[in-house]
Amino acid sequence: MAAEGEDEAQQAVAVEEPLDLVRLSLDERIFVKLRNNRELKGRLHAYDQHLNMILSEVEEIITTMELDEETFEEIYKTTKRNVPMLFVRGDGVILISPPLRAGI
Repeated sequence: MAAEGEDEAQQAVAVEEPLDLVRLSLDERIFVKLRNNRELKGRLHAYDQHLNMILSEVEEIITTMELDEETFEEIYKTTKRNVPMLFVRGDGVILISPPLRAGI
């Protein structure tokens, strides 16, 4: 049990600023939500203070909504693509989710 408490204390000290959480996710798979209903899952290689990021092994999911002209029903479509390496401009980032960690 002492080891668990020490790990929690180390993590609490390691995260003092919001970008510290991103730093702890380097070389980990992360989830990034972008403007215009785009989502990315990929391995974080680098980032800066503007949240510009370099991701590899990226799966991009784009969700679009179309309106059926006859029934006026909203139809949501998702398009997926895989990208080996991607530069993400930080001004489009809405959310970054670090990987799930055991015990949290």
